[in-house]
Amino acid sequence: MKKAILSVSNKTGIVEFAKALTQLNYELYSTGGTKRILDEANVPVRSVSDLTHFPEIMDGRVKTLHPAVHGGILADRNKPQHLNELSEQHIDLIDMVVVNLYPFQQTVANPDVTMDEAIENIDIGGPTMLRAAAKNYKHVTTIVHPADYHEVLTRLRNDSLDESYRQSLMIKVFEHTAEYDEAIVRFFKGDKETLRYGENPQQSAYFVRTSNAKHTIAG
Repeated sequence: MKKAILSVSNKTGIVEFAKALTQLNYELYSTGGTKRILDEANVPVRSVSDLTHFPEIMDGRVKTLHPAVHGGILADRNKPQHLNELSEQHIDLIDMVVVNLYPFQQTVANPDVTMDEAIENIDIGGPTMLRAAAKNYKHVTTIVHPADYHEVLTRLRNDSLDESYRQSLMIKVFEHTAEYDEAIVRFFKGDKETLRYGENPQQSAYFVRTSNAKHTIAG
């Protein structure tokens, strides 16, 4: 039976998608709020701690950061050594990772956001799983956008979830995590970024970041 990890902040369509995966003979693992929603919808799902044999700790800051998760995601199925090491460590292969991230951009868009609120919305485990699965796209399907659920299911049913399509999903993952990291940097650096000089050497200048223009020079 194939295994999928589901851990999403944007719950759009996740119940329907999870139900369809179980019908396609996937065993589901999840964390926190995602698992609660699936439990409430009577979708068969197990806790990621059943894979790791380690509880969530530090208010959920550490949930999936464990070799039992990342070994199962990153193993190269074409390398017998990788498979032997998984067997020796009693680690199961993970075939699909469905993750979207804490809503950092939406959180810091609130003018009254506190620094602690911003920090708590920096996702660590999510990007780590996404990047691991995307790196191993030849063997693992990675989904970061709910809009892709339908096509993934269609391809699973038609046996056309091939490497080329998984690569297209991989690209979306790295685009998403790059934008996420950029938003974090932009927030903590502030809106104004000093330059060495302006249009002419005698002028001072700085970048002003706005919602409509990524880079605007003033000086």
